[in-house]
Amino acid sequence: MKSHSEQNLSPKDRLAVALDVPDAKAALDLVDRLEGTCRWLKVGMELYYAAGNALVHDLRNLGYSIFLDLKLHDIPNTVAGAVRSATTAGAELLTVHGCGGGAMLRAAAQAAEAPRSPKLIAVTVLTSMDAAELASVGVSDTPAEQALRLARLAKASGMNGMVCSAEEVYALRQEVGPDATLVVPGIRPSGSSVDDQRRVATPGSAIAQGASLLVVGRPITRAAEPATAVDAILREIQAACETIGS
Repeated sequence: MKSHSEQNLSPKDRLAVALDVPDAKAALDLVDRLEGTCRWLKVGMELYYAAGNALVHDLRNLGYSIFLDLKLHDIPNTVAGAVRSATTAGAELLTVHGCGGGAMLRAAAQAAEAPRSPKLIAVTVLTSMDAAELASVGVSDTPAEQALRLARLAKASGMNGMVCSAEEVYALRQEVGPDATLVVPGIRPSGSSVDDQRRVATPGSAIAQGASLLVVGRPITRAAEPATAVDAILREIQAACETIGS
């Protein structure tokens, strides 16, 4: 199930490289090694707290689209203010935590009604968490059940999409419809180490299950030749898209 806009996405539109590095210099050095092979760059908490909006501006000036992965989770007023700050940075995607609740999500959505605001993507269940980890924080449901519950809440609260693992993406796509942006981290090409992820998938299988945007970090950023690693993933995405008729 794909939206009309997704049918025309290129493989580059479906891949975000995670710049999980400690500072702006390391980020810019890595981007240089990517050699323009990707369109999306993900800036997470470690890098954003070190380099701030200035780095986001620099990356945008290099022609990249920025996925700001801050997983905002606070009282509604504070999260709304953070959304406004991200708007001034020029990010195109911004994550908030679905478990922050409906009032927080609605406040974020209202703040994102301003011009040039990022699309808001609600995090459901972190890919590092399994059923035992959820149980340890008082959630008795499986990751799939919890992800579906939070996806419903996010959709009802005005979010543009959700973050989920590849294990949940098919069920979420059926639930939230073709127009939601479903972002899937924990992507590992065949033969890659899973590192600290619990629920992982290959690029092709995630696309086949309904993912909109794949987030890949260490298999690219720790590769001897990051641009070559990106090219290989893009080829796998392209093959999956052709198989499902996109």
